[in-house]
Amino acid sequence: MIPDYEDIAEYIINHYKNKVVEVGVGNLPQVAHLLKDKLDILVTDINPQNFTAVKFCKDDIFNPDKGIYRNASLIYSIRPPIDIQDAIAKIAKEVGSDLIIRPFGNEKADLGKYFKEYSLVNYKKTRFYLFQKEEKV
Repeated sequence: MIPDYEDIAEYIINHYKNKVVEVGVGNLPQVAHLLKDKLDILVTDINPQNFTAVKFCKDDIFNPDKGIYRNASLIYSIRPPIDIQDAIAKIAKEVGSDLIIRPFGNEKADLGKYFKEYSLVNYKKTRFYLFQKEEKV
């Protein structure tokens, strides 16, 4: 169980519209379940999952199907291992979406080569890194 999943979902609902993609859902779809009635939510993982309440696509983030992520206003991942954070940031940058990384513990990947703007967001009982897409001039 993700202890702060309600706060993460509330933040996403309050700040994003339309399509949202979770990368590496594993067997913890709590955030997605709270988003499903408010947003177009899609969850991905390299291992097949059998969720009935949310849309699932099997995908390898190291060789992603860009169609899955296209038109997403946000891509997010809950406690992704450091070694996949770079791949998640790369696809978020390519499709022009914001990125939320909810780290495990105090870890933080250097994703500055993909996003110039980022902040540590403390929202209620949760904290995460928000990487914002660059606005086109």
